[in-house]
Amino acid sequence: MSKAHPDAQRRYESLCRALLSDPAVTRESDATQQRTGFGASALKTDERIFAMLVRGRLVVKLPRHQVDALVAAGEGERYDPGRGRLMKEWLTVTSQSQERWLELASEALEFAARRRAA
Repeated sequence: MSKAHPDAQRRYESLCRALLSDPAVTRESDATQQRTGFGASALKTDERIFAMLVRGRLVVKLPRHQVDALVAAGEGERYDPGRGRLMKEWLTVTSQSQERWLELASEALEFAARRRAA
């Protein structure tokens, strides 16, 4: 658990429990995790990351137009993985609401599933 962001980590763990009830959703456990960095403890479907906790904030993959609209509405920021390049389909969620996190992560899961089917 992140010592710097224990409340966010608890919210993320709750989100993971809710979404892992879907058999298509996977997550490497922290104990067996082999990756570090981008998406190390991310939620995935079909090996594609759709949600992760980064520096105490939820980051989700959504369609670019939806990210644009959410940024314009002040509900998030484009995700910057630290290289100074904003990612067009990734949103860093500004809300700390557990309900909003679950809603956006569920939308990200649907987006990933649609991309898989295409």
